[in-house]
Amino acid sequence: MTEQKRKVMLPLLLSLMMVAGMYIGYELRDKTGGGNKFFSTSGKSSVQEVMDLVKSRYVDQVQVDSISQLAIDQILSHLDPHSIYIPPAELTDVNDELMGSFQGVGIEFQMLQDTLHVTNVVKGGPSDKAGIQSGDKLLTVNDTIALSGRHIAADEIRNKLRGEAGTTVDFLVLRNSKRLKFKVTRGKIPVPTIESAYEIAKGIGYIRIDRFGERTYEEFMQHLEALQKKGVTQLIIDLRENGGGLLAEATAIADEFLSEDKLVVYTEGVRSNKYEYRCKREGLFEKGNLVVLVDEASASASEVLAGALQDWDRATIIGRRTFGKGLVQQQFALSNGGAVRLTTARYFTPLGRNIQKPYANQPREQYDDEYLNRYKYHASVSADTVGLGPVFKTPKGKKVYGGGGITPDFQIAFDTLFQAPILLELYDKRVFGRFVYQFYSAHKTQFSGITHVAQIATVFDAQKEWGRFQQFAQLDSINLTRVNPSVQQYIQQHLQAMMARQLFEMDGYLQVLNSNDKLIDKALSVLQK
Repeated sequence: MTEQKRKVMLPLLLSLMMVAGMYIGYELRDKTGGGNKFFSTSGKSSVQEVMDLVKSRYVDQVQVDSISQLAIDQILSHLDPHSIYIPPAELTDVNDELMGSFQGVGIEFQMLQDTLHVTNVVKGGPSDKAGIQSGDKLLTVNDTIALSGRHIAADEIRNKLRGEAGTTVDFLVLRNSKRLKFKVTRGKIPVPTIESAYEIAKGIGYIRIDRFGERTYEEFMQHLEALQKKGVTQLIIDLRENGGGLLAEATAIADEFLSEDKLVVYTEGVRSNKYEYRCKREGLFEKGNLVVLVDEASASASEVLAGALQDWDRATIIGRRTFGKGLVQQQFALSNGGAVRLTTARYFTPLGRNIQKPYANQPREQYDDEYLNRYKYHASVSADTVGLGPVFKTPKGKKVYGGGGITPDFQIAFDTLFQAPILLELYDKRVFGRFVYQFYSAHKTQFSGITHVAQIATVFDAQKEWGRFQQFAQLDSINLTRVNPSVQQYIQQHLQAMMARQLFEMDGYLQVLNSNDKLIDKALSVLQK
């Protein structure tokens, strides 16, 4: 009888214990705010649940946005190296770079001995229209905020100068010992993506593309048409240090060099259907000889352009193996005002090459360091002739490689002179820029009649100013009395280039540097043979 009672009562007792436990748990949930999500229909992920718990129940005050960014970064770190999170505070600057413009007053500045100097004024920009000149000293903004007389970070200055188009800012300026007031209406400041375009030799044009932004194709066509009017029939396209940008801009430029409906590039992913970018119109430069310059910092859209021209035997590629980024990112807006750039596809050159260098099954640091290791282990120095991936053949039978960037047809070794420690110190302490600006300010009247880069030497000759520059560098404890002749020659050329930039922006700077550039020399020899 006792055994039978046990058989009946035990299941009943267990049922009562379970009900009691559920009741206690339900009561505790209401009292502690913990909540058992087993019955929840909210549809939240475990990650969001943890974030909510930290926000509502954690013992100390925390910055939830910072934790959210850490969580997002951690998720993306397990995907590929180019899927990234862009915080709300950085999104405007990132988008402005692609748009090729920003909103502000249109000046460049330097802090020299606790005084903020205007080193350049964007032509046609808001400050130029208001009457501010290069060489002016900015004392205050909006009457109360001091810009000089104290050490202030460059980012803080930019934040005070930038603002929405149409808003105004008041400047108190010191010019030739006189205090002047200016009211500047902020506007849209264009940032050209074509840094330089000129006739580098008889009948040979040179165009340097800094990045592929929203207006790059439009800018490119304007410069190409202008060069052709001058009689240019051969062309050098410089993509060195071009990290990419908008794919459509690169393919549009490729269309100007390739005939018929040739394939430029195609993209494809597991969740993205194959999409082909083909030539759509008759190109402006389908016949003339073409050289493309690349290096280890040429990436993404730059590699699309170089790869298409190489696959079709349309251009001679000169330089060093490119970065090796063959992944396509799409930007998605987030509710917090930030964005995620997520890799959605791979791109392939016309021959089917994916030039993305390996990243799977290796630490992210190893992928990031590959670029620097090319210098460390002298791969770029010795011309880096190794093709990393499968071999393809162009229509003319030339071998090209996939899986690790674009390997040039002619490889030019990296010049280790540029890594000389004393040069790095001069760059780090901004000695070049400060010396050139101060010389320019002291001789501004003499420079007023200069209209061409070649005329600069009549006022500023870096060789003649070498002694003065040595004394200037010594103020920063940099001794230039024993530098070897090669380093001295480079320093003098760079000074001349910086003065050209002061007068003619990047176009002038590059014209000076190109006069003694091994890749340029090789390009000219290929085109002039």
